[in-house]
Amino acid sequence: MEEEKQAAAERPEPQKRWYVIHTYSGYENKVKANLERKIRSMGLENKIFNVTVPLDDDVEMQNGRKKIVKRKVFPGYVLVEMIVDDQSWYVVRNTPGVTGFVGSESTKPIPLAESEVEHILKPGGDSAGRRRISVDIQPGQQVLINSGAFESLPATITEVDRERGKLKAVVEMFGRETVAELDFDQVEKI
Repeated sequence: MEEEKQAAAERPEPQKRWYVIHTYSGYENKVKANLERKIRSMGLENKIFNVTVPLDDDVEMQNGRKKIVKRKVFPGYVLVEMIVDDQSWYVVRNTPGVTGFVGSESTKPIPLAESEVEHILKPGGDSAGRRRISVDIQPGQQVLINSGAFESLPATITEVDRERGKLKAVVEMFGRETVAELDFDQVEKI
């Protein structure tokens, strides 16, 4: 009896860690909702703590206006913070839409490293720490400049730099062509 108590005391306390689960593509939010519902109904709040679908802000330019859109950072994956034991593993693994744990060896999933978790869950951007910008403007396209020194002048796009959120355009002014560097929100399609 005394040996059992000592052996139990020497066993490390299970730690809550972050794990990645694979889902059917497009089912990430359904899996999150189903899993959260299962956690509440089965009283597993003390074993499964957080379920998250990492999102990123993307800036889209449509008709000269910025629009911020939430996009999934890792489509087809959901992060779960939990203490893994037979019951919690079974609940997560058997949630509709879940295909399995990433990096698991049967019933022993491999947790994310703390540095990976911090990197993935840090607020304010994607893995590079900046917003991605998408515009529906291509080189060769005619636009109208709506602000800045060249306001109300037509221009032809020569370069699109999505990383920096900049455009290069040729503007005709005083009978000469001038190259201007513009922000995405300074132009609108003609």
